Amino acid sequence: MAKVKMKTNRTAAKRLKITANGKVKYTKGGVSHYNTKKSSKRKRQGRRPQYAPKCIEHKLKALLPNDV
Repeated sequence: MAKVKMKTNRTAAKRLKITANGKVKYTKGGVSHYNTKKSSKRKRQGRRPQYAPKCIEHKLKALLPNDV
């Protein structure tokens, strides 16, 4: 048994989720207030979950060692 366990980054755990296929899903920020100046398209797209790009996926998964 390993002497030291890898800790989960709690900040990342609250914001990111690993999907069943291994993608990193998150909710985009900046859509909760000051919405009058934003277009309907921009507000609608802000409601959808976003997926992290492949090039940084491995860095984000390293912050969540217990979820992978």
